[in-house]
Amino acid sequence: MLPNFASSSGASNSSRLLTLIAFVVMIVGLYFGRQVLIPLALAVVLAFLFSPVVGWLQKCRLGRVPAVLAVLLLALTIVGSLGWIVTDQLMQIVDQFPGYKSTLHDKIQAFRFPSGTRLKNATNAVNELGAELSAASEAAANKKSLAKSQTRPIPVQMSQPPANAGQYVKTIVGPLTGVLETTAMVIVFTLFMLVKREDLRNRFIRLIGDGQLTLVTQALDDASRRLSRYLLAQFLVNTAYGLLFGTASVLIGIPHALLWGVLAAVLRFIPYVGTPIAALFPIFMALAVFPGWHQAALIFGVFVVLEIVIANGVEPWLYGAHTGISSIAILVAAVFWATLWGPVGLILSTPLTVGLILMGRYVPHLSFLEVLLGDEAVLPVEAHFYQRLLALDQEEAREIAETYLKEKPIATFYDSVLIPALTLAEQDRHLNSLEPRTCAFISQSTRELIEELGERPENPSTEQPPVITDGESRSPEPDANAFSGTSVVCMPASDEADELVAIMAEQLLQRLGCEVRCLPVTNRANLVDAVPSDTPLVVLISALPPFSAGQARSLCRLLRARRPKVKIVLGVWGFEGGVAKAQERLESGCADQVATSLRQAISLLAGFKPSPHEDEPMRLKVHSDSA
Repeated sequence: MLPNFASSSGASNSSRLLTLIAFVVMIVGLYFGRQVLIPLALAVVLAFLFSPVVGWLQKCRLGRVPAVLAVLLLALTIVGSLGWIVTDQLMQIVDQFPGYKSTLHDKIQAFRFPSGTRLKNATNAVNELGAELSAASEAAANKKSLAKSQTRPIPVQMSQPPANAGQYVKTIVGPLTGVLETTAMVIVFTLFMLVKREDLRNRFIRLIGDGQLTLVTQALDDASRRLSRYLLAQFLVNTAYGLLFGTASVLIGIPHALLWGVLAAVLRFIPYVGTPIAALFPIFMALAVFPGWHQAALIFGVFVVLEIVIANGVEPWLYGAHTGISSIAILVAAVFWATLWGPVGLILSTPLTVGLILMGRYVPHLSFLEVLLGDEAVLPVEAHFYQRLLALDQEEAREIAETYLKEKPIATFYDSVLIPALTLAEQDRHLNSLEPRTCAFISQSTRELIEELGERPENPSTEQPPVITDGESRSPEPDANAFSGTSVVCMPASDEADELVAIMAEQLLQRLGCEVRCLPVTNRANLVDAVPSDTPLVVLISALPPFSAGQARSLCRLLRARRPKVKIVLGVWGFEGGVAKAQERLESGCADQVATSLRQAISLLAGFKPSPHEDEPMRLKVHSDSA
């Protein structure tokens, strides 16, 4: 056996090493291949953005190529016109900036401290010391440079004007060569992707969809729909934001309002930091143009109001569900892609992260990407609740419970959260994974939470038609009149966990007006003797499987032998396989009815009606849709 374990461990380590090497190679490839990958990524994003518009034009009986050309021509016209206007306004700001010097000087002077204060004196001392050090260093540097100049001839370079028109154009356009090349590549890639969309899709399916045609088709449809809707919605939201921001700038009187609106719309594609940066420019312009502070305060207020309304209301409503990215993932992705690809990576960070999440959703080996980057709950509610109890964090566990109870009734919380959490605790306890202190804390915290919930009224907003389920059947929960004359005894099968669930059942039955009593687990040896023999009643045996199933069966048999007139409902909470599997495990005839949830048990208990003749046995009203 040892060689097998060694080989298995070696294979696992080798697989992890290969994964790490592949990850490093991918990062290096993304960095050094950015000259080609950046235009390609931009083209993919634009293709997803323009696809709905191209599809709409095709539905209007316009051919594929004319539709693509029309969309691209319209986009280039809009971008070119806005770029020309924005550049012209930027030049105007540069030309007018010297005229703002006096206003800015007055604003700076307003922030200066009064003379004679301790802070002012300390600041002056530091400034004087810095000036002396700077003067000394400049003198030493001048002395050294003078000595060198006396020993070496000083080369003189004379700038020559361009010899011809070609060199003049090269001098002007040279700095923009990289931008123009990237733009041309993006246009070509986008044109090709939009025209050959079906061909590229089929090739991609042929490449990775061999034997997984359904999965790949579903992944492509999901990616196309999610990205297209998200990008289109984000474009519309940011455009509306820019229009509102620019309009507010016009109304306030800030010059060059079109520039600030376009800047706000463009920079808002950058997560978190883009919008505040866009707001700083018009605020600075208001400070430079106007002598007072009123206009700057107004534009800042406009920024705050727009950001609160759009970021917290409009965006979650429009496309919050289309991204599926957690907040921390957006921040990390922005830093990661900005480090690799610069400002373009910052803009592309969210669409690229959405693509990674979709890959993690449909590629099994990359499922960790969806866990790390997605916004869906990583842990189920019951596991999260139990984990906080394991950490001895009662406050956060209660917060989880309170959050759940805002939308669901108490009975659902017991069945869906508290009982599964106790099941997890019982599994760990029987595996000796829990310390006695932790076990005691979990039991005590659960007991206190049950008592607290028993004292609060049911939230009317969470009331819903309860159901009992055994995997197939469903029936409504009875009202309080169904329990008139019914007496119930809740009995734990084995340990404290069974008792806690029995207390939950007692609490829910009392809410419905049932006469109910719960027996403590400390009296386990005399549980059957504590059941009255001369009163017609129903016994609910509480058992938390799988470890209490045997004790529950033994207790049921003992109760049947000593109290033959008692009707028995056996609750095996959360039993896998439902009622049918539970009855098979516990043997038929052991109990009158078997339930796997508290709601199901309550509905079954309502079916037991006391006979009008005391000598006759109690009748069981069996629901037609129950097991």
